Amino acid sequence: MNWDIIQGKWEQLKGSVKEKWGDLTDDELTEISGKQDKLSGKLQEKYGWTKERANDEINRFFDKDRS
Repeated sequence: MNWDIIQGKWEQLKGSVKEKWGDLTDDELTEISGKQDKLSGKLQEKYGWTKERANDEINRFFDKDRS
């Protein structure tokens, strides 16, 4: 997964991210701006996950077919 590409395509990917993690608000998705650390932090906050779990979930989601 290349986060430069994800950041560049964030506007296109936000819908898929919202579908996967529906607790994230549109404002939070805008704030995240395709930054992995911000997405991880929001997932930890919303779902009570550890940093490791949040990063694993993110990696699985974006490695699936988006890299």
